[in-house]
Amino acid sequence: QVQLVESGGGSVQAGGSLRLSCAASIYAYSNNCLGWFRQRPGKEREGVAGIYTGGGSTYYDDSVTGRFTISQDNAKNTVYLQMNSLEPEDTAVYYCASTRPYSDNRCPPLTPGSYKYWGQGTQVTVSS
Repeated sequence: QVQLVESGGGSVQAGGSLRLSCAASIYAYSNNCLGWFRQRPGKEREGVAGIYTGGGSTYYDDSVTGRFTISQDNAKNTVYLQMNSLEPEDTAVYYCASTRPYSDNRCPPLTPGSYKYWGQGTQVTVSS
């Protein structure tokens, strides 16, 4: 069974921190491309950060570089998104997603259409 479950969302003040978790089934997790996406109010869904769980390579959107960190815990089949220095513009529903890498173990572009399996999302609200 393919499953991705996000948790850790909530409400924080600007400048605060949150850590999101994505617990994945082994098929969705092992040697896969795992991505965090978000959908801000009135905006299209966009990529935030990605990781290849088979090697640890990470990727970030320019809007979060230096503030957010994606990481993995193979013992728990879980990926995390540590979010620091949060801004009101970070308010969104955050989703984790998974897809297979290319044959050379590179991940596809961090766009929603490139990812096959999706979690249900978790709300993050940042107040000023």
